[in-house]
Amino acid sequence: MTDVISQSLAAIASGSLVGFTLGLIGGGGSILATPLLLYVVGVSQPHVAIGTGALAVSINAYANLIGHARKGHVWWRCATVFATTGTIGALAGSSLGKAFDGRGLLFLFGLLMLIVAALMLRPRATVASDIVKTDRMTCWKTAAVALGAGAASGFFGIGGGFLIVPGLMLSTSMPMISAVGSSLLAVGTFGLATALNYAVSGLVDWTVAAQFISGGVIGGLGGMLLATRLATKRNLLNRIFAVLIIVVAFYVLYKNSIAASPL
Repeated sequence: MTDVISQSLAAIASGSLVGFTLGLIGGGGSILATPLLLYVVGVSQPHVAIGTGALAVSINAYANLIGHARKGHVWWRCATVFATTGTIGALAGSSLGKAFDGRGLLFLFGLLMLIVAALMLRPRATVASDIVKTDRMTCWKTAAVALGAGAASGFFGIGGGFLIVPGLMLSTSMPMISAVGSSLLAVGTFGLATALNYAVSGLVDWTVAAQFISGGVIGGLGGMLLATRLATKRNLLNRIFAVLIIVVAFYVLYKNSIAASPL
């Protein structure tokens, strides 16, 4: 009984941290979800952690989307194109990911995080206006980037916010806070597509997912409030985002290198 209670509390606390990062930066939730489920909550199988984390992150992303939408942070046209197009890639990527060794997926995931963090830390030209042109060409660019982000999201079993936020900024030149808010629609949709794909194979722990989600809703409120306060500091969210990715990337690489090395 004590072990069950401890695991439940760990799942709720971990979910709160994931929800906070989703509300703050629109991504990073799923980056944290799988390591937390494996190393803190105690889920034994990497693929079950991936499927369970994808479901929890999906629901929390949708919950946080409501708050950002009320504050006008969501560019619905680009967000919808990104989410619907990227879901095709997410379904294909998640089918491929289930065929890979879970430990190998986590190691590759850590390497990908370092690459993305390096790109996020590169100097970025200042956007002269907060008004983003959402014409047909912009939507085509958004769709092209979405396919790639969705495929990577599904393959690694993540919501993909850490790919979606820079993807939206690259394809539309929207400000960071708008990319954060808009990304949550895609994070939720990609995560849901991946979770359903994993659930078909029995790779979702529904009890842990429910506990994770309950904690995430609370944490998401705090993250969203902080994100709104930091919206005027254009580079700060970028740096927080990149540092978070780097820290978790090294931890994931370390844990899986130790596990893969001979005694």
